[in-house]
Amino acid sequence: MLKINRIVIVSVLVFVQLALYAQNNTNSPATRYGYGELADRSFGAGRAMGGIGYGLRSSKQINPLNPASYTSIDSMSFIFDVGASGQVSWFTDGVGNQRNVNGNIEYIAMLFPVHKRVAVSLGILPYSYVGYNYGMSEKTGSSTYVNSFIGTGGLNDLYGGLSIELWKKRLSVGANFGYLFGTIEHAKYLAFTNNAYSGTEVQSVEVRDLKMDFGIQYTHPLSHTESFTVGVAYTPSNKLNATSYMYETLQTSVLETDTIRNQAFDLPNSFGAGISYTKQNKLTLAADVLYEDWSNARFFDSKDEFKNRVRVAAGTEYIPNFQHRSLIKRMRYRAGFHYSNSYLKIKDSSYNEYGASVGFGIPLLDNRSMVNISFEYVKVKPDSRPLLDEQYFRFTLNYTFNERWFFKFKVD
Repeated sequence: MLKINRIVIVSVLVFVQLALYAQNNTNSPATRYGYGELADRSFGAGRAMGGIGYGLRSSKQINPLNPASYTSIDSMSFIFDVGASGQVSWFTDGVGNQRNVNGNIEYIAMLFPVHKRVAVSLGILPYSYVGYNYGMSEKTGSSTYVNSFIGTGGLNDLYGGLSIELWKKRLSVGANFGYLFGTIEHAKYLAFTNNAYSGTEVQSVEVRDLKMDFGIQYTHPLSHTESFTVGVAYTPSNKLNATSYMYETLQTSVLETDTIRNQAFDLPNSFGAGISYTKQNKLTLAADVLYEDWSNARFFDSKDEFKNRVRVAAGTEYIPNFQHRSLIKRMRYRAGFHYSNSYLKIKDSSYNEYGASVGFGIPLLDNRSMVNISFEYVKVKPDSRPLLDEQYFRFTLNYTFNERWFFKFKVD
């Protein structure tokens, strides 16, 4: 047991460092705008079920989408969860095509009880990704020049969560207290091919601020093995502590540098709600809806960059026979779908996102720890031609270590 505990602790330290420095998990040109691509905050089972979580309660998974869910953990357990993902992306403008492959460690988290009705979760997960690299060649008179656009970075959420069970096995409330940090950088490079003229324009936004999420879940038992759960989560709007930097160069000379500290960067009010039906160790059905009030959020002092976002998702998990000797029958089979519109306004245009996912939960020998695998196809459809048509095939792998750390054995 001590050896296993040490392995988990070392893994936490290693993955924290990797998560801090490896943020790029996208190649979308759309991440040139706003905070970039908003990350999927669901873990494990929820990821394969369309990204649901507001009404999901499971003693075997960590669910940061609704901090009220933390009290679903067994009072004798400790859960450690780490996830990584990779994706193949295709982009087309109707004439040309481009394919990219990339991946990254996504999140780490742990969950443990501190009282029979109180549980705590700690972790780090992404809030947004920025990553693109494209260029175009143009002519002016007899000269040819190349414009290149490169974006990197994103925002991360380092959180600590607390959940309290107010009514035994019925009503729980919870909160996440997070530290939002990261740097988003956009660079434009101009180079003429027939002379040595070149120029660079770089703009970056550095964020260091606190973030809070609140949640509540109510579970109503339908029978000894069946229950119905309703969950609600709320994230209040936040004026971020952000600093903007800009500099321009011509050849090797710096033309201008500027640090701007008083421009407003906001996060929106966010409201999430979900329901789930669970038949213990057999079947789960769940659905979520999310509404984010981005139209009132400022970006570089402007309220014209964003629009309100709605996301809906539904999913299911099925276990053929929880206690069967066959691994195939003990596995958890999952599927889901989701739809959302973009929060971005891009040259008075926007896009919608459609996704479908399938996945498996593979129990290990102790039938407590689990390896979760999910496959997701996402179609990003723009509502006007200037935007690219995007498609993604995503693969997510996570390991959930579930151990009875607080169990005391009796010896006669």
